[in-house]
Amino acid sequence: MDKIRTIIIDDEQLARDIIKAYLKKLDKFELIGEATNGFDGIKLINDTKPNLVFLDIQMPKLTGFEMLELIEEPPVIIFTTAFDQYALKAFEVNATDYLLKPFAEERFLEAINKAEKILTSESEIKNKFKSLTKLAELKNEFLERVVYKSGQKINVIPVDDINYIEAQDDYTMLYTRKGNFLKQKTMKYFEENLDPNVFLRIHRSFIVSLTNIKQIELLEKESYQVILQDGKKLPVSKSGYQKVKELIK
Repeated sequence: MDKIRTIIIDDEQLARDIIKAYLKKLDKFELIGEATNGFDGIKLINDTKPNLVFLDIQMPKLTGFEMLELIEEPPVIIFTTAFDQYALKAFEVNATDYLLKPFAEERFLEAINKAEKILTSESEIKNKFKSLTKLAELKNEFLERVVYKSGQKINVIPVDDINYIEAQDDYTMLYTRKGNFLKQKTMKYFEENLDPNVFLRIHRSFIVSLTNIKQIELLEKESYQVILQDGKKLPVSKSGYQKVKELIK
């Protein structure tokens, strides 16, 4: 096998230096780049197509979890972070490995050995990466922003800017104050990950920001619609109507 092309994405210089020092002792691995934030990290991954990535979770601009959604060709990923609240979830979804800073060389080598085994199978690489994207959805906190890639441009949309969301088959259209964005996420994902006190699924095809509802209008018996602040009208299911009434009270 050719050398394992490796990159490091971490905003801490010391953390990058430690990984580089450990890698220098391993002939199989070639360090081809490093980045200090999520934006540069995404570009580096998509441009160089590495086999292995050491990825910090908490970083400026984009978190490690947000980066997972934007990677075009999945590498094997080893998380490195100073925060251990994600560790259990990482292993629950069978992530490649998880290094809690500061980590000893022995622990580093354990992670490297796991990565090498995975790299022998392309299907295993894809399965592991799919597991990692599920990990990103297991976080306990509600979404505060949504990342969206258009060509080479990465947009970060604060959830406060979202007016409503519409189902588009396996995608969703986000209608925001700054325009409309198509996102490869399901309605179920947003229903589970947006704060239910702020966003409500009023219909199988629509989730609405409660602050964007101007009024509820009766169309006919047990048939309603909401009118948004900009005058847009959206259908409301029977169960959605009950939820809106309860929250507005």
